[in-house]
Amino acid sequence: MTTQVGAVRRDYRAPRSLSDPRPLGRGLLRTLTALCFLAPALTILILFVASPMLAALRTSFFSSSGFGPETFVGGANYARIFQDPLLVKAMGNTAIYAALFTPVAVVVALLVALVVADERLPFRGLLRSALFLPFIVSLAVAAFAWGFLLDPQLGLLNYWLRGLGIRLGNVLQDPVLAMPTVVLVAVWKSFGFYMVVFVAGLQDIPRSLYEAARVDGAGALRRFRSVTLPLLNNTLTFVVIFALIAALQAFDQIYVLTQGGPLHATDTVVTEIYQSGFKELDLGIASALSYVLLGATLLLSLIQFALGSRREKDLAS
Repeated sequence: MTTQVGAVRRDYRAPRSLSDPRPLGRGLLRTLTALCFLAPALTILILFVASPMLAALRTSFFSSSGFGPETFVGGANYARIFQDPLLVKAMGNTAIYAALFTPVAVVVALLVALVVADERLPFRGLLRSALFLPFIVSLAVAAFAWGFLLDPQLGLLNYWLRGLGIRLGNVLQDPVLAMPTVVLVAVWKSFGFYMVVFVAGLQDIPRSLYEAARVDGAGALRRFRSVTLPLLNNTLTFVVIFALIAALQAFDQIYVLTQGGPLHATDTVVTEIYQSGFKELDLGIASALSYVLLGATLLLSLIQFALGSRREKDLAS
């Protein structure tokens, strides 16, 4: 017994005094080390993200051209956004673009993902790569290529359609067809990314569920409705919100193909930001439009976060 007590006493370490500086020193050293590693990234974020955002927020309350004196106008720039007919039309066009692009891109990506996720499909890896390839290409470059394809005189697409007795005409100068055309280009460019996301979600669904559904006599459509869609809900929500955010930021193919025309039929919020800021030098309106767009994007992100959190709670319960 005495030996055991002695061993305990030899192993015993008295608690450090609260005044002992060593733990505080080690914690401070860790903090300083972490800040040293974070400093380059934080410097870049502050200089090229945070500072311009704060400067744009300030400019949105001024009448400014970027040169000469500025005039404080308060919320007049934000009020003008909802009063100027061209800006209201641009917001309406953005909503139309999002309403066309999002469901088409999501549905096409999901259908293609269902095909290329099938293990019985030969060369499915090569096919996935080929379908994903347009996403790698710059949207401006893709828009230039589509501009040549759609040219009413020299374009291959019009040439092929004329061989079938169909005259497409100059769709980019048609106020009715211009918007669906730029949406088509964006869908062709983007659906490969959404397809890859869907394929990843489909691969997470246990094969045993499909086998059980087949045993119960469920056909392909019933398996899709009862197994695939419910278990793909989180992925589907992510893709829809991501596509909506991308639609709100549409610019490249519109600027290359139509420059917002014809008759402002394809003007969007981002094209108006460019027009106001770089051509008309109205930085106040451009900054205010940027923050309206930022607010819409943040709202969609919060909706995605809320839906994802609710889904996780439902699965946990």
